[in-house]
Amino acid sequence: MPFMDNILRFRDDAAHDEPAVTLDSFLGQSNATAVRIEAGDDARALLPYLDRIALVEVSFPKFRDGRGYSSARVLREAGYTGELRAQGDVLVDQIPLMRRCGFDSFAPEAPVDEAVLTASLARYEHVYQAAADAQTPVWKRRHG
Repeated sequence: MPFMDNILRFRDDAAHDEPAVTLDSFLGQSNATAVRIEAGDDARALLPYLDRIALVEVSFPKFRDGRGYSSARVLREAGYTGELRAQGDVLVDQIPLMRRCGFDSFAPEAPVDEAVLTASLARYEHVYQAAADAQTPVWKRRHG
């Protein structure tokens, strides 16, 4: 289901469709190009391999578990440019925040309503803090 002129990708239109291996499996074999990070895994273990990974799938076992946001930001700030997919209990109102952390692909357990997503993404014109995306915080616009 294409959304927002390919700004976002969902599992059925994702750029990379190779099954992701666990972090432990990846570190043991090092030839996979897709890795799955579970909620308790340390994304920093992937930093030496970022140039060889096409997809990092980050598990969100429950919508209230925010560890995946940190994993995404660590990877993006370290220079990871491949597909970064949020998978699991991903709610439509979390997607704008997930995008700010660096996610560009989503595999939610429940269907996402395109109209609600569009409204969520357009809700706020300005941001108030720096993130992994390129948006300039409003305070920096005023003072910069």
